[in-house]
Amino acid sequence: MAAILSCHHSASPATPSKFISPSIPTNRTRFSISHKQFGTLSSSPLPIKCQIQNRQKGKSFSIKECAISIALAVGLVTGVPALDWSSNAYAANPVLPDLSVLISGPPIKDPGALLRYALPINNKAIREVQKPLEDITESLKVAGVKALDSVERNLRQASRALKQGKALIVSGLAESKKDHGVELLGKLEAGMDELQQIVEDRNRDGVAEKQKELLQYVGGVEEDMVDGFPYEVPEEYQSMPLLKGRATVDMKVKFKDNPTLTDCVFRIVLDGYNAPVTAGNFVDLVERHFYDGMEIQRADGFVVQTGDPEGPAEGFIDPSTEKTRTIPLEITVEGEKLPFYGSTLEELGLYKAQTKLPFNAFGTMAMARDEFEDNSASSQIFWLLKESELTPSNSNILDGRYAVFGYVTQNEDFLADLKVGDVIESIQVVSGLENLANPSYKIAG
Repeated sequence: MAAILSCHHSASPATPSKFISPSIPTNRTRFSISHKQFGTLSSSPLPIKCQIQNRQKGKSFSIKECAISIALAVGLVTGVPALDWSSNAYAANPVLPDLSVLISGPPIKDPGALLRYALPINNKAIREVQKPLEDITESLKVAGVKALDSVERNLRQASRALKQGKALIVSGLAESKKDHGVELLGKLEAGMDELQQIVEDRNRDGVAEKQKELLQYVGGVEEDMVDGFPYEVPEEYQSMPLLKGRATVDMKVKFKDNPTLTDCVFRIVLDGYNAPVTAGNFVDLVERHFYDGMEIQRADGFVVQTGDPEGPAEGFIDPSTEKTRTIPLEITVEGEKLPFYGSTLEELGLYKAQTKLPFNAFGTMAMARDEFEDNSASSQIFWLLKESELTPSNSNILDGRYAVFGYVTQNEDFLADLKVGDVIESIQVVSGLENLANPSYKIAG
């Protein structure tokens, strides 16, 4: 069982940061989002906890801030510490598709659920167990113990689906992982019995934690259905660092100017099934300690961004070539076995396509890039914090334009507390490093 990671409160305010606000245009290369730019779930059911003192979570945004966020959404890229108000800044802004195309059903915003549905599996039986367990979250929105009646219905549905579909679930397990999958199914059944007892005891406070544990087991079973990496990456990218599966990293950040927080560890799950080149590039940089000691370079309420190294370069300089290493835009959509490379979905005319890794969750992680060059991403990364009227979950204008490759799954709420000048003390791979193929850091080291 993994250790509990914490966010710690501070006794006194830190020295104010002197970093230039990322919302002030500079003469730096023109990019839409960035500092000089912008551009498997953990096996442990234990949450990473944060300790705070006198912390106010409620925040509001002015009309001006909302307008800025909308503008940023149209052109997330690398290069400027904010919006570029020059006459050329809007030269390549695309025409938005019809709003009816952007609007779809209720979005899934939970990062864990998004990662489960993004797995390359097709097993209806396990999904029929997963869905009612996820629906418990909605049931808990009902006030008081009345919520427990709905929770019990969700649990009955999940238990019935597991009983009726267990044989199909077991048959869907990869042969090499079958024993582990069966073990998880046993824990899932026992956990459902425990949740039933929690409901009967009218212990509303105990439901959410047990639900999280059960969904961890479901996710583990689903991952055990994946037998190896499901496709061949195009030949031109096969020599790049590739994450052929999933990996989990912990990012420890030191707050420099926060009266209530001193540091926090963010857990991030990277999805190489749907973004092997993008996630592989990031893990390779993590193993090079590229981000260790780097400051947060943009934090404007819309995104948090980092990854721009000191000096004139705006990305990672590969020591073997002495040139900036760039990666192609990489986006996987529902119904396709392989990602699309080198073009936005808009450029491909796929306006109605649903991305496998959407910008739905708070803390969605993606690559920043040059506004006018799809294949210019290198090392700059960003996390999406909030939605605007033009970027609602499941129907926003970021999907299909920027490569999502992971989600913050624990402590994501504290991303909103990050400010320019806060320091990434370290990023460490805690699981899944064995899924990294062609690691350049080993060659260099």
